[in-house]
Amino acid sequence: MTHDTSKLFATVPKKDYLNLMDQDEPRYKDVVAFLGLKVKDVAEATGIPAASVRFDAKMPSELADRVREWIVVINLVAGFFDGSREKTFLWFTVPNPLLGGLAPRQMIRFGRFRKLFRLVTQAIDENRKP
Repeated sequence: MTHDTSKLFATVPKKDYLNLMDQDEPRYKDVVAFLGLKVKDVAEATGIPAASVRFDAKMPSELADRVREWIVVINLVAGFFDGSREKTFLWFTVPNPLLGGLAPRQMIRFGRFRKLFRLVTQAIDENRKP
């Protein structure tokens, strides 16, 4: 059985286009601010109680994991737009008919990140084809 490995690394952006990482550490507050999320939105998106949403050494590991995932999808989209912060921001904030009329950041807020990630990686893959 052979496997198509051409997509193996397609789920990781080529670089940190929007400077959302500091070495290996996410800039958690910058990511949340970029997406325009409030504490209650982050709580809804992650399933973590609002009282537990914090961005310091006591941050729940589940929250850190979710923010890292958001960084990946943000940078995948930014890569598609040649690193343009403005176009990437617009893409995340404008309602998209292919997402049922929701803006991508709403998908994240409503806890539908996995579906959004799948759609983004599929779209990028389709745009790579000759």
